[in-house]
Amino acid sequence: MSAARRLAVCADDFGQGPAVDRGILALAEQRRLTAVSCLVTPRRWPTAARALRGAQVATGLHLNLTEGEPLSPALRRHWPQFPRLGALLAMAGLGRLPPGLADEVQAQLSRFAEVRGAAPDFLDGHQHVHALPGVRHLVLAAARPWKRPVRNTGRVLGPGFGFKRAVIAACGGRALARVARQQGVPQPSALVGVYDFDPAADYRTLVQGWLQTAPDGALLFCHPALGGSDPGDPIAAARQREAAYLASDLFVQDLAAAGVVLG
Repeated sequence: MSAARRLAVCADDFGQGPAVDRGILALAEQRRLTAVSCLVTPRRWPTAARALRGAQVATGLHLNLTEGEPLSPALRRHWPQFPRLGALLAMAGLGRLPPGLADEVQAQLSRFAEVRGAAPDFLDGHQHVHALPGVRHLVLAAARPWKRPVRNTGRVLGPGFGFKRAVIAACGGRALARVARQQGVPQPSALVGVYDFDPAADYRTLVQGWLQTAPDGALLFCHPALGGSDPGDPIAAARQREAAYLASDLFVQDLAAAGVVLG
């Protein structure tokens, strides 16, 4: 009998709003998550983070460069507000990111540590910005001294949504994975969880497919929320369905059927 494959399950966007936080905290209490990735740029982060005390999950920094405003004065001089993702991708691809990014990465790391009392357990990026050219070397430099894992967006597995997965890998994911290996920075073996957040999507069927393809040591990223929607959240409906499935007995049954354990 083959050994069970280990899968990390990380809920993204903690700190974004009350509904997202409720969904994540409920799943953490059920032990359906192994990790929580935190947005520290929202003003509510210090208050929201109090609820994580005692949660039996790893907590990491969800580096944000696309929503709200920068923490660092150095970057705010160039970006009073963060750009939209498309604009950021264009600037990164053309090598036209502004000065001040190093200050911003450090500011977000410091804000996490000030509130949580420790450095993040891992690093990743909101909308995968941590892998972009001009950004990834800063993330790896922050992770390397403590050998903190960095999310692997260079090996993004399906099934389905091949174009979106290819874009994620091409927008710095493969380069990040290569340099991380060279520098000895740990990474999950692969990433699963990519879809289009379609309100009609059958999330259980998607997860069953990811469980079949995920190698040992992969990471499933998810976006749960509970009890309503946070203002302006474009994927609120998908968040509710994710939370409902991950909290259900069906998720436990699907893990067992696939020979996967959380860890």
